Amino acid sequence: MVAMDSTRRAAPHHELPPRAWRADLVAGLAASAIVLPKAMAYATIAGLPIEVGLFTVLVPMLVYAALGSSRPLSVSTTTTLAILTGAALGSLGVAGDRAELGAAAATLTLSVGALLCAAALLRFGFLGNFISAPVLVGFKSGIALVIVVDQLPKLLGLHVAKQGFFRDLFAIAQHLGEAHVPTLLLGGALLAAIFALEHRAPRLPIPLLAVAMAIGGAVLLRSLGAEVAMVGAVPMGLPQLVAPKLVWIEALWPAACGIALMSFTESIAAARAFAQSGEPRPAPNRELLALGLANGVSAVFGAMPAGGGTSQTAVNRRAGARSQLAGVTTASVALAALLFLGPVIALLPQTALAAIVIAYSVELIRPAEFRAILAVRTTEFAWALVALIGVVILGTLQGIVCAVLVSLFALAHQAYHAPVYPLGRKRGTQAFRPPSSEHPDDETWPGLLILRLEGRLFFANAPMLGEEMQELVEAERPSVLLLDASAIFDIEYTALEMLDAGERKLRERGIELWIAALNPSVRQVLQRTELGRRLGRERLFFNVQQAVERYESHTAGERTRAEQAAVERPIAQ
Repeated sequence: MVAMDSTRRAAPHHELPPRAWRADLVAGLAASAIVLPKAMAYATIAGLPIEVGLFTVLVPMLVYAALGSSRPLSVSTTTTLAILTGAALGSLGVAGDRAELGAAAATLTLSVGALLCAAALLRFGFLGNFISAPVLVGFKSGIALVIVVDQLPKLLGLHVAKQGFFRDLFAIAQHLGEAHVPTLLLGGALLAAIFALEHRAPRLPIPLLAVAMAIGGAVLLRSLGAEVAMVGAVPMGLPQLVAPKLVWIEALWPAACGIALMSFTESIAAARAFAQSGEPRPAPNRELLALGLANGVSAVFGAMPAGGGTSQTAVNRRAGARSQLAGVTTASVALAALLFLGPVIALLPQTALAAIVIAYSVELIRPAEFRAILAVRTTEFAWALVALIGVVILGTLQGIVCAVLVSLFALAHQAYHAPVYPLGRKRGTQAFRPPSSEHPDDETWPGLLILRLEGRLFFANAPMLGEEMQELVEAERPSVLLLDASAIFDIEYTALEMLDAGERKLRERGIELWIAALNPSVRQVLQRTELGRRLGRERLFFNVQQAVERYESHTAGERTRAEQAAVERPIAQ
């Protein structure tokens, strides 16, 4: 019975028992109440018709359900992808032409899909960790600020020409007195309702409730003689095939690279965050392929770039999703909306979409995460701020480049500043640790300096490490310098040459170099060098304790010989 139960749990969704099917259906319906209103709102961020948001729920979810490795991941569009898409399409200057805009969106989505598929074939799954967590925190916060400023005119009933974050903010402040009062009242009321419900009843389908309240509010305002801008006629029926324009690929590929990276980064993070024990771990390269094909197929149906969303995946899992049947259910609801709900969607006020976008974009601004980073490491806090400022000042597409560059700089900074520090031994043990005022009784040995090096030693950090080691040697003036190499996982050729030169200089000054705890691969490399041959077995030790014992034995023997010589000298006289 136990074996049968475990097999049942591990089975794919088409073999799940009826209860699991029902749970997936309920989860898919619950998620659709969140996903569909947000997808329509996110389409407006990208400057696309709201039905494109529904296309982006329908097609990517079906493709991912067939190919993805994560059971609960909900794949449509996200705040980040929408704002990046809007910036990319805005650079083409096709906003006024619906057909051209559709072709541009298809070209961009196809490019994103092609890049993700190529990354899968090249096994670039490690790119999911390419942007560091602090940089991602800053990047998403910057994205949220840009989106809020972008959507404020719709919430206020204003028309402001977009010229950049600070200019747009200044223009909104200048024209604040011209705000359309009915639009502002409805949008503000919806925004307050969303925040209140998220705080007091987060399990409710709040975006769907916001849509219903918005339509009711618009009807009420109209009865009072006040009009607000509506979404207007929405084409009903299945998505039509859209032909991408390959001539735009050259202009869009830099943006497509950034969108592909963010799509995969957000998706793999959400997939890992909501994977439960007993489920297969999300496979990065398979995720790349599934997301790539989801974007590639959906492109020809006029969808915008897609990826896994954290909030909608959370709803999916919280509602009981156990397989991608939940995603298929959500896609089916999107299809039903496209076929039957066009007249209802047309009654939706524009300010309602702005309120939904602003409410769920503000979630990306997380001061608590900035405080947590600052409490641990100020350097990473600075990187988060740089990423935030990069998005706000440079723009969203340039901001993602800034985020990647900051991550690369962070990686280079950490690799360059490889730690090196002296060690002592906790008295009565074989534990070695850095000297500290908290444990002043730790053992050290006259004439012996123990230094621990960490990380990878290579051409960039070798000179700095050499200088730091030289300063410590000058301060201590030992007869033996013992390097604890237990935390060194690689030594590059340039670093080996500098270590060889350093050993020669030490020997000229009467200082011996000993090395302990080399890992096998590094030891093999060292033994193929002239330095390794000079050190031989006598100066390479299994661990630091063995080297210290040899030093203690050596110095004890020298003391004994010195004492004997002192005794024999008077006798000889």
